[in-house]
Amino acid sequence: MSFRSQISKLSMGAVALATLSLLTPSAQAAAPESSDPIKIALFDWTSVNLNAKILGGILEKLGYTVEYPTADYLSSLTTGLTNGDLDVGLEFWDTTAGEAMKASDATGQTERLGKLGPKAKEEWWFPEYMKEKCPGLPNWEALKDPKCAEAFSTAETAPKGRYLGGPVTWEGFDDERVEALKLPFTVIHAGTDAAMFAELESAYQRKAPIMLWIYSPHWAPAKYKGEWVQFPEYTPECYNDPKWGVNPDAKYDCGKPHGEIWKYSWSGMKDKWPVAYKVAKAYTIDTDELNKMSGDIDLGGKTPEDVAAAWIAAHEADWKAWAQ
Repeated sequence: MSFRSQISKLSMGAVALATLSLLTPSAQAAAPESSDPIKIALFDWTSVNLNAKILGGILEKLGYTVEYPTADYLSSLTTGLTNGDLDVGLEFWDTTAGEAMKASDATGQTERLGKLGPKAKEEWWFPEYMKEKCPGLPNWEALKDPKCAEAFSTAETAPKGRYLGGPVTWEGFDDERVEALKLPFTVIHAGTDAAMFAELESAYQRKAPIMLWIYSPHWAPAKYKGEWVQFPEYTPECYNDPKWGVNPDAKYDCGKPHGEIWKYSWSGMKDKWPVAYKVAKAYTIDTDELNKMSGDIDLGGKTPEDVAAAWIAAHEADWKAWAQ
C-alpha cells in the first residue's frame, strides 16, 4: 500500500469517527452517570411492585444497575429515602400517606416527583349481598345498628361486627374511626395484602359476611360486586380537630381522604443519575392498564417481571422519549 493510500485511509477513519460522534449524542448521553445501583422500593401490594419492576426494567434497558429493597411503606418516606437505603418509591397514596409525605417534604432530603396517574380511593367495602342483612347500607350510620353489626360478625368478634383492615403498616386510622364513630365493630388487621384478598375471595364464594379495606386502583372492585361505605366526607379538620364532625370529642370521625398517588425520590437523584431522574419523573401509567396487569399477576398467575417486560416492550417509544 502506498504512503498516500495509508494517509487517505487514516483520514477516512478520522472522518468516520467524527461522523459517528455527531450521529450518536443520545447514545453517549444514555450512558449511566454512575455505576452505583438505583434502589427502587418494593412494598407489600401488587401494583406498587409492578410499577417498580417497570421503571427498573426501563432503567436497566438504559444501562443502569437497579436493586429492589423491600421497605416499610410509610417510614420509607422519612428514613429509607433520606438515609440512602432507597432512591425511588412509586406509590405514596394521599389516602394513607398524607401526613408521612408532609414530614418527608419537611426534611428537604426527598423530592416529590409528581403524580403516578391513577386516582386513589381506600375505604370500607362490603359485598352487595350483605345489603339484605343490613339494608341501610351504604350509609355508615347503618353500621351502628347492633343487628347490622352482628350480621358482619364472626366467632372471634360476635356480637360485634368484624372489619378486616389492611396490614398495620398501612395505618389508615380504622381503629380510631371505629371508636370516634362509636361503631360496634372490631378491627382485625390482615397480615398481608394477599391474605386480605384471599379472605375476600373465600367469603364471596360462600356469600359469607365480610367487611374489609378495598382500595382503587385495584382489580377487586371490578371482579366483585359491592360498594364502599359512605362515611362523613373527609376534611383535614377531621384528622386534626376533635371538635369537627359528629363526635366533638374525637378525631377521625369521617372517612378516609381521596386523592392522588405520588412518586418520590431521594433529593440527590437528579444530580447523581440525571437521565434516570428524568425517566422517573416522566413515568405515568393508565388506571385501567394497571388494574388489568395487577389482575394478571394476582389472578392469572403471571410474574411481575413478565408483566413488566411486556409493558416495557409495548411502550418502548414512550420511555425512550422520556430519556431524551
